Amino acid sequence: MKLLANIYLFVVLVVLSNCANSKNYEDSDSDISETESNVLNISDTLVHSVPINYSATVENTHDSLKKEIRSYKDILDLYEKLNYTPEAWQAGIREVPRVYLTTIGDRWGKTTTKEIDVLLKKQLFFRGLAPLILHSNELIMKDRKRLEEIRTMMQGNNPLSEMDQIWTRKLAGLYKVKSSDDQVVSTMIEELWKKVDIVPPSLALGQGAEESGWGTSRFAAAGNAIYGQWTWGKNAMVPEEQRKELGNYGIAAFESLQESICGYMLNLNTHNAYADLRNKRAELRESGQKITGSVLAEQLTKYSERGEEYVKGLKSLMEYNRLSPVDDAYLSDKPQIFLIPVAD
Repeated sequence: MKLLANIYLFVVLVVLSNCANSKNYEDSDSDISETESNVLNISDTLVHSVPINYSATVENTHDSLKKEIRSYKDILDLYEKLNYTPEAWQAGIREVPRVYLTTIGDRWGKTTTKEIDVLLKKQLFFRGLAPLILHSNELIMKDRKRLEEIRTMMQGNNPLSEMDQIWTRKLAGLYKVKSSDDQVVSTMIEELWKKVDIVPPSLALGQGAEESGWGTSRFAAAGNAIYGQWTWGKNAMVPEEQRKELGNYGIAAFESLQESICGYMLNLNTHNAYADLRNKRAELRESGQKITGSVLAEQLTKYSERGEEYVKGLKSLMEYNRLSPVDDAYLSDKPQIFLIPVAD
């Protein structure tokens, strides 16, 4: 059983971006001051970790950068043209094209996975999610880079600009970091520094496969719910065997896969249950060691009621499917392509 992952998102700029704002996210920016509201239309206050306007981004993308997908064979053909193949991976090529699958839908679980063998199912699942996972980390690192600049200024006792202060408060709201007087202080920055960081792709892929049954669960089909994140409210997808003693909970639905992955990473980066994971990641950063999925997986005993058994099973899945090299993968600098599943 998953722990609560009810993610509160800050209202941010209504501009095109590469992620999407979930209909289940709640507006937590009602206390913005008049001064701040006067500058909200300036890009300097954009927090990239927040998924916004994904649907508008896809809709307004030139048709040449969108590809309709009618079957898994269409995806395989495109991957072949882009040299995004098992053979290329085995040859040591770690460049991943910016091919973004927008949604799963029910055809994958009901039809496709019954037509193909297990190996191809796994390959399609991993290759479909990998670009989205890398992109989510890319967005987080944009925020981390700016946070690093602000952190350096604070350590040098240099004053922050109004834009930097507004941006930092918005980032703090998103990552659930508070200060007693809502001021940007060093303790706030240091707590953010520990939270605003990547999730190893191998871990994200492993948990995605484990939690969604390789994308075949009804929650994945109905709401792109790859990670089984809990939420409350009328929009929650209710489990068939809901435990009434835990309240009227459900599984969070997302309009897109990108949105689901961004939400999962924000969950690991904010929920109290995963503080050990963030502490271990910070320890690896501080000592100059590589942040890997195999190491951080050991810190997820609270992700499931199965505890240590969950971690053992997750690590076994990651090892059996040889996911560790994915932590060395990187996105291509070529244009993005949105994959749009359509009916036959």
